[in-house]
Parts: sequence; structure tokens; C-alpha cells
Amino acid sequence: MKKSLNIYRSGLALSVLLLAACGFQLQTKVELPVEMQRTRLEVQSPYSEFARRLETHLEQNGVNVVTGLENAAVLEVPVNDMRKEIQSIGDNARVQEFLIRHTVQFRLIDSKGVELMPMQSFEQSRIYSFNEQDILAAEREDEFLRKDLSDATARMVVRRLGTYGK
Repeated sequence: MKKSLNIYRSGLALSVLLLAACGFQLQTKVELPVEMQRTRLEVQSPYSEFARRLETHLEQNGVNVVTGLENAAVLEVPVNDMRKEIQSIGDNARVQEFLIRHTVQFRLIDSKGVELMPMQSFEQSRIYSFNEQDILAAEREDEFLRKDLSDATARMVVRRLGTYGK
């Protein structure tokens, strides 16, 4: 029993050392520009999953997201486009795979109207298999991938905003 406990501890210590040696670090809060203390979001689709995730990630990083025309920086997102495209067609002329593509363009303007960060663009995509025999699973996978893309793209926007001035 004591020998297996020592093996377990040795394995745990080895795992920690390997993890540290590869450079892995937990994701920490992003240092956003001081001008973003109070920020208004202007998103093309304000009730989209992306807009909700972006607001959440900004708030988690210390930004006070406001809705009025108060003295605040403006994060403009004029392009927030989620598209579903056919990726491949099988021998029987039926769709086998779909591609979901999420494109976002944004820029940051301070409270005086000065552009702090020029227009930036991100695009992410995911491919999933489609089986017409299991249509409900395909719909759930589509919904999951859309949410995942929205979250990943919102995180990318926040991380890019954290590079301002560096």
C-alpha cells in the first residue's frame, strides 16, 4: 500500500514538472487599456451569442460595460457574421460535412472619438459531419459549435484589446 502511494506521488510530481517544463500557464485576466474602464458596445447583432459572450469577457476583465451615451469608450463591431456552408458532398449527392464560419471586425474608439485601435478582423471556422439519419444530433452539434465559435472569437477580441499600447 505504501509503495503504491509513493508511486502515485512520484507520478504526480513528474506530471507537474512536465507541465511546468512545457510552458503551460493558466489564462489570467487580460490587461485592457485604461480608456476602457467604461465601455459601450456597438455590435451588429446586439442580442447574438457573440455579443453576450463579449460583454461577459469584458466584465470579467474589469470593464464596466455601459448602455447609454455616457462618457465612455466605444467598442464597435460592425461585422458579426456567422455562416453555414457545405464543405463536402458524398457519392450519393448528399451533404456529408458542413463548415460554420464566424467573422468579426471591430475597432476601439476612446470617449473623445479618437480611434485607439484600427479595424481588426478575426475569422474562425469549424467543420462537422452531417448524418441525415441522426438529424437531431446534427442540430445539437451545430448549436454547440456556434456557441463555441462565439465564445472563442469573443476571447480573441478581448486578448487583442489587451495588446493595445504594447
